Amino acid sequence: MKLVIAIVHSEDAGTLVDALLDKEYRATRFNSSGGFLKQGNATILVGVEDDGVDAVLEIISANCHSRKQFVNPMPPIMEPGEFYMPYPVEVQVGGATVFVMPVERFERL
Repeated sequence: MKLVIAIVHSEDAGTLVDALLDKEYRATRFNSSGGFLKQGNATILVGVEDDGVDAVLEIISANCHSRKQFVNPMPPIMEPGEFYMPYPVEVQVGGATVFVMPVERFERL
């Protein structure tokens, strides 16, 4: 048995959980944040038998897409009287970061 931990963009989390449930994989979603932009993410936990890991990874890949987004960078620390004009920077967001971990014991109570 394996535990699949997928950290995905919050925009993709709902469709991912729905797709997992449609294929009868049980999933737990909780909101998380972090990363470069400190934006909202969702962490999805899926317990799956070893032979189902590839199918779960395919579902994640099909439902979590990267996209480009413009963000305003944080201004640097400046001396009084200096002027800073922030320009939007294009960054890639979304996709998924996935960890697959072995499960020593699983019980449904």
